Amino acid sequence: MDLLARLGYMLALLAVGVGARQTGLLGEQRRDLLNAVAFYVALPALIFHSTYQRSLGEIVTPQLVAGLWLVLGATVGIAWLVHARTESRATRSVAVVQSYHSNFGYLGLPLVASTLGGAAAATGSIILGVGALTQVPMTVLLLITMNDADASVTGELRSVATNPVLAALAAGLVVGAVGATPPAPAETALAWASEAALPLALLLIGSSLELALPTETLDTLGAVVGLKVFLMPVLAWAAFTALGADPLTRNAGVIMFGAPTAVSTFVYANELGGDAEFASTTVFATTLVSVATLGVLLGLVV
Repeated sequence: MDLLARLGYMLALLAVGVGARQTGLLGEQRRDLLNAVAFYVALPALIFHSTYQRSLGEIVTPQLVAGLWLVLGATVGIAWLVHARTESRATRSVAVVQSYHSNFGYLGLPLVASTLGGAAAATGSIILGVGALTQVPMTVLLLITMNDADASVTGELRSVATNPVLAALAAGLVVGAVGATPPAPAETALAWASEAALPLALLLIGSSLELALPTETLDTLGAVVGLKVFLMPVLAWAAFTALGADPLTRNAGVIMFGAPTAVSTFVYANELGGDAEFASTTVFATTLVSVATLGVLLGLVV
């Protein structure tokens, strides 16, 4: 699939999601059902299917983990400096968080799997797993401390431990370590569910987008978009290259970090004292711009 075809495919599914919501075809109840299918079936199936045939040492490397933490740490530091002059504390906290908190699961990993193949998807699954264990606690702690939010850190982080994505990753790595093979019908079902991950994710993202454009935060919005979908994949390429990662790891990392801001950041912002309206706008903006930037990145690495 060439660059224009990829861009058209992603835009079309996002547009279908937006249209389905606007016309009432994808109301809250149906959207919740599709979200449950994606979160509890399609995405875990993709992760398990990508990892169970590979050994732990084959996909978890020091360069991968170090590169992931280096990119996240560098982006947090830059975002903190860039957004330091944002007057509203609620907006500043969200701007910092949304500059680094990537949509690894719903967009990054399915896109890597559908374009770079199974080996890259296994690497992407590790990025998703380690990334979730890193960026979710970081986001919760930043929002609570920057907003003096009255919330339990333990309660917010408990959901990380029960995440089906991490359970699927652990199961895939264990099955790969012991050399077991699922029965043929199960393998077929896993493959079908894995193929559904990207289109389902794009539909859901499209149906969740809401645009509200507060003019007083346009500069901050532009800075978040620039850091998230332009700078972050460049930092990923530089970090993984400098650490000597193999091309497959580097390319998977670039696409994963080129994903837009995670939709979940809106939920965290709403619960932990952040500017929820700004968070919604930023998710919309980074998602829209990332369709073009991810298309360009794919054209460079595929």
